Amino acid sequence: MNIAIIAHDGKKAEMIQFLSDYKAVLKQKNIHLYATGTTGEKAEKAGFEVHKFLSGPLGGDAQIAALIAEGNMHLVIFFRDPLEKHPHEPDITMLMRLCDVHNIPLATNPATAELLIKAV
Repeated sequence: MNIAIIAHDGKKAEMIQFLSDYKAVLKQKNIHLYATGTTGEKAEKAGFEVHKFLSGPLGGDAQIAALIAEGNMHLVIFFRDPLEKHPHEPDITMLMRLCDVHNIPLATNPATAELLIKAV
């Protein structure tokens, strides 16, 4: 199972806490984590093996969206910061739209992510 993890700057600490809380599930051999650049770096520092893409503003969201379109992503956990402006909003919208088009579960907050991870 391929899982994308993405977190806006104001949500990165929350993402790392979430990953740590579900370390037993996320470190299974059949789980592969993919992340945008900075989120991936922070996840690696927390002890997770992660395939890192570019940072979101530099195209990382689009790289993950491409995996979704190709059928190579099974779950997206994207902790968005709804109170901040993001210069790459079109990429974010595209990624979320592709999750809908390809029927990929998308969690945009810890409560939803927890429900999805418990289902894994």
